[in-house]
Amino acid sequence: MMTITLPRTDTTLRPGKLLCIGRNYAKHAAEMKSDVPDTPMVFLKPATALVRSGGTVEIPPQSQEVHHELELVAVIATGGRHIARAQALNHVGGYALGLDMTARDVQQQAKDRRHPWSVAKGFDTFAPLGALVPADEITDVQQLNLSLTVNGEMRQHGTTADMIFPVADLVAYCSTVFTLEPGDLLYTGTPEGVGPVQAGDTLVASGTGLPSLEVTVE
Repeated sequence: MMTITLPRTDTTLRPGKLLCIGRNYAKHAAEMKSDVPDTPMVFLKPATALVRSGGTVEIPPQSQEVHHELELVAVIATGGRHIARAQALNHVGGYALGLDMTARDVQQQAKDRRHPWSVAKGFDTFAPLGALVPADEITDVQQLNLSLTVNGEMRQHGTTADMIFPVADLVAYCSTVFTLEPGDLLYTGTPEGVGPVQAGDTLVASGTGLPSLEVTVE
């Protein structure tokens, strides 16, 4: 099982819940022909989906259409329930770049049958995570530029200023549903430009003040 180390503290944590937010950018909702939610849309991934920068995303045999989704990830350092929005960012110990890989065809089949789509999101290696930076090194988490290239070609580019629900809102909301614990990871949604990957592709994510994240696909 992959572990994560909180910056500066050298505290090693075993990742817990991967809380993922869907449709948190209006243009992404539009490209998916979906409505913009009026409350955060939360789904879960297992910690076994994590893979470090420099690792490999595996296309599962169940899917012929795996998509990339670039995300800012917040790492919970201090847990709690019913966290006030004004205090929410104090519970974040660090930030990183992440990818929410999605087996889009598997997801669509589940939607058509009105079934949950956890399988489409939860395959092993479907949650790449970059190196962490301390939360206090990010001056304004809602003013970060994010971008993703595939084989050197720009695929996604956005800014966290366009989030429908800012990070503080997401932490506060999630804490009303789940008890947040140290090591929980919050994948905060993707800007527009999601698309398919193929075996042999190299994905490189970058963001303001964040270490780059690079994975290959096989």
